[in-house]
Amino acid sequence: MTETLETDSRYSWGRLIVTLLVAIIANAGMWAIIVIMPAVEAEFGATRAEAAMPYTLNMIGFGLGNFAIGRAVDRFGVSLSLIFAALGIVAGLLLGVWSSSIWMLCVAQLLVGFASAVGFGPLIADISHWFVRRRGIAVALVASGNYLSGAIWPMLLAGVLQNDGWRAVYTVMAGVTLVGVIPLAMLLRRQVSSSTHDSAQLASSLNAKSSGLSPRMLACLLGLAGIACCVAMSMPQVHIVSLCVDMGFGPAVGAEMLSLMLLGGVVSRVVSGLLADRLGGVRTLLLGSVLQGIALFLYLPAGGVVSLYMVSLVFGLSQGGIVPSYALIVREYMPAKEAGARVGFVLMATIMGMALGGWVSGQIYDLTGSYHWAFVNGIVWNGLNVAIMLWLLMRSKPRMPQAIAQPS
Repeated sequence: MTETLETDSRYSWGRLIVTLLVAIIANAGMWAIIVIMPAVEAEFGATRAEAAMPYTLNMIGFGLGNFAIGRAVDRFGVSLSLIFAALGIVAGLLLGVWSSSIWMLCVAQLLVGFASAVGFGPLIADISHWFVRRRGIAVALVASGNYLSGAIWPMLLAGVLQNDGWRAVYTVMAGVTLVGVIPLAMLLRRQVSSSTHDSAQLASSLNAKSSGLSPRMLACLLGLAGIACCVAMSMPQVHIVSLCVDMGFGPAVGAEMLSLMLLGGVVSRVVSGLLADRLGGVRTLLLGSVLQGIALFLYLPAGGVVSLYMVSLVFGLSQGGIVPSYALIVREYMPAKEAGARVGFVLMATIMGMALGGWVSGQIYDLTGSYHWAFVNGIVWNGLNVAIMLWLLMRSKPRMPQAIAQPS
């Protein structure tokens, strides 16, 4: 089968829909811990930093899983990897149900995060093989599954949380994962041909030569940039519910703000995907990072419930396209046959940034009694990300995706 028949085809778009559904289900576990954080803090008598530790372990597992499962996808395919990961998610959620201490919950969330990673980087890497002309929007849509999961499941499970507690929420999620992910995984058994891989390799080598950086050096640079942008990104995403509780608005209002933020992120990811098909990954990421910095500044004067709703929406609309752009840069500069591992490594770094930022923000709160300096900390880290992207843009002058889509 030729590349023109295999990529950007009707099958490619059908596969995209199935992949998005898998992502929405598989990512649910990583967002639930944010919503139940106040309940966990109250039940176990924990400090704010201790209550954030399950999320931090969740994100560490999520980061490691993106790299490890990404390598497994390169070797065994996405279908088999999804099946084993779904079983891991279920095991982690059930361990969380049986947790008798916050540290046991941390271990459970580490497993949930590791296995849930299959719904992010590995799926993004897989779908990127099936598109060339529309790779940007395809990657953005699959990456949106992560935010859609965070926007949909907390709202659907809010009644369960209120009436039956957070352990019932985890039980329901375990059942949904088991009956949802495994059947959909069976629809993704087909793999892309070697000829398509070879064509993509020729395209990425042109950009790699222009940068003057080896794949390893570029991956490390992107990893540092990913940590920086996601330390900044984590403050509103991780602590918005706790912030609302502190201000007297209640956890339900905080959950609504989180959902609004994530829905804005979905819109941002789709728009960024469309832009990336014209501008390329580096320029799209730089634009998103600048907008994220502006949104973080807007949180500083926001003190009322209406202003927080508005700024949360602005923040979501600003930053949603940043993380998927890293995957596009990897595909534009690095070998196609290493896509799972390379995308997984860079996204692992972004997730480690989320974990670090979530923990550091909790520590800053415990030291100062407010989130003001936590937002300032995020703004500083965001500036580092902008500087790295500007340097890479000036050094490599990346080609447009259309310009490298067809081999000479």
